[in-house]
Amino acid sequence: MEHPTETAARRAAGRAVRDLGHVLVGHHAPAERLAGVAGALASITDELRAGPSRQRDPAQFGRYVDHESPADVLLESYDDRPFSGRASPWGLDVEAHRRGDEVEAVLTLRSAHEGAPGRAHGGIVAGLFDDVFGFVLGVIGQPAFTGELKVRYERATPLHRRLLCRGRLAHRSGRKLHIEGELIDITEPDQPLLARGTGLFITVDPTIFAETMQLPPPPEE
Repeated sequence: MEHPTETAARRAAGRAVRDLGHVLVGHHAPAERLAGVAGALASITDELRAGPSRQRDPAQFGRYVDHESPADVLLESYDDRPFSGRASPWGLDVEAHRRGDEVEAVLTLRSAHEGAPGRAHGGIVAGLFDDVFGFVLGVIGQPAFTGELKVRYERATPLHRRLLCRGRLAHRSGRKLHIEGELIDITEPDQPLLARGTGLFITVDPTIFAETMQLPPPPEE
């Protein structure tokens, strides 16, 4: 297990990488400056690659979703989770809370999330729903895999605006969990609906993840 100091430093590094990505996409810079950035990043990459490989502890899966999340507190998952992990280089800086039986996640999509001009990429929105629905599994205390995810895009999802993504359990049938939610623009006074999401999740025994650790480790990047 990582030392708390390393965890904090990893979170700060993840945030710095995210900010760099958005600045790189959203701002002009001279070619020579960009070349210097590329060289500096290559050097940092080589330095980090020299360290030992990391693999996620499968016990972390059960830690976050095999018990019910408390109400009105900031929800956390494992730090490297692509969309909501605090150390993830690809994160959306999501602030998720449990509100009753729902999850409410507030976020602002930025420059590197752009698809069509001025609009968020549809895949980013879909990934957001998948992650928020994952937090719902913590609300109900049930580990599960995503079996199916559907998104209905009602209008363009804007960048640089405060957004709210909600998720809740609609119903369950045996091992099947049906989760639904919506994405709205809370910057606008009328809070327009941007997208609706529905997901089918299949419950699993978290101990199966220990079996995957018997597979060969990932190759060196």
